[in-house]
Amino acid sequence: MSTSATLLEEAIGRVVAAAPPGDPVAVQTHLDALTKPPGSLGRLEALALQVGCVLGDPPPSLDRAVVFVFAADHGVSARGVSAYPAEVTAQMCANFSGGGAAINVLARTCGAQVRVVDVGVAADVAGLDGIEHRKVRAGTDDLSARPAMTAEEVMAALAVGVEVAGGADAWLVGVGEMGIANTTAAAAVTACLTGAAAHEVVGRGTGIDDRGLARKREVVKHAVARVVRLEDPRDDALEVLRQVGGLEIAAMTGAMVGAAARGALVLVDGFISSAAALAACRLCTALPPYLVASHRSTEPGHAVVLDTLGLVPLLDFEMRLGEGTGCALAIPVVRAGGALLSDMATFQSAGISGPGGDVPGAAS
Repeated sequence: MSTSATLLEEAIGRVVAAAPPGDPVAVQTHLDALTKPPGSLGRLEALALQVGCVLGDPPPSLDRAVVFVFAADHGVSARGVSAYPAEVTAQMCANFSGGGAAINVLARTCGAQVRVVDVGVAADVAGLDGIEHRKVRAGTDDLSARPAMTAEEVMAALAVGVEVAGGADAWLVGVGEMGIANTTAAAAVTACLTGAAAHEVVGRGTGIDDRGLARKREVVKHAVARVVRLEDPRDDALEVLRQVGGLEIAAMTGAMVGAAARGALVLVDGFISSAAALAACRLCTALPPYLVASHRSTEPGHAVVLDTLGLVPLLDFEMRLGEGTGCALAIPVVRAGGALLSDMATFQSAGISGPGGDVPGAAS
């Protein structure tokens, strides 16, 4: 077994073997004892329950948070599936380096760290400060005509994600991306892993017009038709990633497993990030409790993935940017859920009468 494969298998093993510190019954009992009618904080209480189960009750400090942005290029961009040229991936890496991208701005507002990882940018970005240089190869092949990567390249990209996210010193780990044409790859991955039709998962991405959308649907349809002739692709996430994935999608897949392996909550961003989550859950069936869907993208394929994974997004701002921007916006909400457990008084501690008129725990 290669070193990359060993890293992945060890991380999966740690997730499977882990015993999350919070007992669901005990955490729910604590939530119901807080100074509010049970359930009155709605979905925030469900989020607090997840935080307590994964991180413990009370949870550790959630002040530290990190958003990873995995960057890579795609050979399929030559098919005219994006409104922007392929060189924008490298140009955006320069923007990340300079702190001027949306994720830089939004992460600053919530005090989160941004870590940009070049796992497959076609251009040389080695001279950019603040970019972690872990390039597996300079972009993928055209997924519509041939496999996007080799099996070894998929494993190498997965290992990058496992390593960087597994070593992150934070309990909140956001997973985002940058890569021109990566909604095409995400749509193909989603279609292969769910059985959904191309028209159900392909959206406008960067804002392509009607002709571009029709072309993109045909590209994804053709690619999926090539892959589904293989041995049940829905049960082989590694093969699907090899055939129609992206280097950053594979790295995000590994990052989610790596973060969960050290017990962190994983914030899933939009469509591309959720496609990686889908692949990660096929590789590690114990992963779903660690996943928090940060927001709902306007990309149609995102709804397909969310429904498949049974995830309910925290926010719906009609976004479709990527970069981990949804993760940054969701971080304060997750912190709020944790704060309910660590800071809010119970009826007993506050000496407040409960629904029956008695102060819980008071002597009769």
